[in-house]
Amino acid sequence: MSIGTIAFNKPYGVLPCFTDSGGRTTLAGYIAMSGIYAAGRLDQDSEGLMILTADGALAHRITDPTHKLPKVYLVQVERIPDEQAIARLCRGVLLGGKKTRPAEVRLLADEPTLPERPVPIRFRKNVPTAWLELTIHEGMNRQVRRMTAMVGHPTLRLVRIAIGPIQLGNLKPGEWRDLGKNEIATIGRTSD
Repeated sequence: MSIGTIAFNKPYGVLPCFTDSGGRTTLAGYIAMSGIYAAGRLDQDSEGLMILTADGALAHRITDPTHKLPKVYLVQVERIPDEQAIARLCRGVLLGGKKTRPAEVRLLADEPTLPERPVPIRFRKNVPTAWLELTIHEGMNRQVRRMTAMVGHPTLRLVRIAIGPIQLGNLKPGEWRDLGKNEIATIGRTSD
């Protein structure tokens, strides 16, 4: 079950697939392993943890929202969210006619220690930014970005740091590591 399952720290600007007809940077520039595919997506302009696997059942467990596997993000947003904005995120927001599941949201007191991004975030001198730790249990298209925008705080930087029990840890952008059988088994125990 663990053969061909890896944790990868996807850098900013990398497509979450192995091929692109437009010649953009893909996972193939970092991972020379055949037969694996991404268990879930992470947009080109987002960074952080992806799990890639050859195990279809494992991929389904990670991506199927019925399993409610938590995905944890560090999110830099424009302006400092007040209690009302955070409460709206916690309750769930309406995106394209569908309400998101409740999220767990924490306003961070300090900026997290993260590697520099190759393309800096847009900076506006008169607009402060804040960092949130945001946990969701589903994976709608660009969900975190859409959620923060819906409550008036557009996302500037998005880094996924955990998928269920699997942590990004100290993997540097572009690095990957094999997941062991015990780690993979914990994915099944922490969902549902």
